[in-house]
Amino acid sequence: MKWKYVLKRLLMAIPTFLGITILAYFILNLAPGSPLDAMLADPGITPDELERRRVALGLDQPVIVQYLSWLGQLFQGNMGFSYSTQRPVADMILERLPATASLAACSIVLSLLVSIPLGIYAASKPNSKRDYISGGISLLMMATPNFFVGLVFIYLFAIVFQILPSGGMYSSSGVRTFPDLARHMVMPCLVLSFQQIGGWVRHMRSSMLEVMQEDYIRTARSKGLKRWAVIFRHGLKNALIPVITVVGMSIPSLVGGAVVTEQVFGWPGIGSLMVTAIEGRDYPVIMGITVMIAAAVLLANILTDVAYGLLDPRISYK
Repeated sequence: MKWKYVLKRLLMAIPTFLGITILAYFILNLAPGSPLDAMLADPGITPDELERRRVALGLDQPVIVQYLSWLGQLFQGNMGFSYSTQRPVADMILERLPATASLAACSIVLSLLVSIPLGIYAASKPNSKRDYISGGISLLMMATPNFFVGLVFIYLFAIVFQILPSGGMYSSSGVRTFPDLARHMVMPCLVLSFQQIGGWVRHMRSSMLEVMQEDYIRTARSKGLKRWAVIFRHGLKNALIPVITVVGMSIPSLVGGAVVTEQVFGWPGIGSLMVTAIEGRDYPVIMGITVMIAAAVLLANILTDVAYGLLDPRISYK
C-alpha cells in the first residue's frame, strides 16, 4: 500500500511540476531586457549579427513556442545550453550541486542537533526562566537576516580572531583536503542554520508541549516514570512529526538562504550560479535550476509524508 501511495503522489506531482515551470518561464520572459543585451555592449556587433543570434536562440518565436520547445527538450533529458558559456546546463548544475548539497545537508543536521534538544529543554518547564530565555533567543535568530550574520561572523572569526577563512570552498594553494573543506564550511553552515535553528526550536517546543498533554503521557507519569524518561521514551517520537513537516518544507528556504550565503562567502554552489545567470539573463540556466529546485521540493514533500507513517503507525496510506 505504501508504494501505491508513493506512485499516486508522484503522479499528482506532475501537474504541479508543469505549473511551476510555466509560471517561471512566463514570468522570466515578462522581465525587462533580453539575453542579447550583453552583446549590445560590443561596439562591433551589427544589427544583422544580432538578428542572426536572436533567430539561432529561438528568441524570435512567441513565448508559448519557446516554452514548448524547451519542455520538449527537457522531456528528452536535455536542459539546453547556456547563452553565456555555450555549455550544457546540466553539466553546469552538476558541477555546482555537490557544493550546495553538502552545505545544505550539514545545515539541516546542525539545525536538528541544536534545535531538538533546546526545544525539549524549553518545553520541559513551560513559562519558566529557561523557556523565556529560549524563546527570546529563538525570536532573535529568526529575525536576523543571513547576510548580516554572515558579515558579523566574517568580522569576528576571520578578521578579529583569524581562526577561520573568510570565503571560498578551499584554500588558494590548490590543495583540496577534507580538513580544509571543513574549515571553509564552518561559517557558511552556521549562517545558513542560524534562522532555521530559531524557527525549529519554537516548533519543537510547541509540539512537545502539545504531546505532553496527551493521556498516554499522563499514564506513563502515573506509573512512576521519571520526567525525562517520559519525554524521551513516549513523547519525543510523536513530537517529531510536526518538526518533520518543517524540515521537509525547508528546502525552498535553504536554497533562498544559500543564494545569500554563497554570495557572502564566495561558495561555488547553485545559489551563486543562479545570481550569475539572473544577471546575465541566461534563461536556460535559470530554468534548469528552477526545475531542480521544484523536483527537490516535490520529492521532499513525498518523503515527509512517508516518514509520518514510520513515526506514527496510526497513519495509514490510501
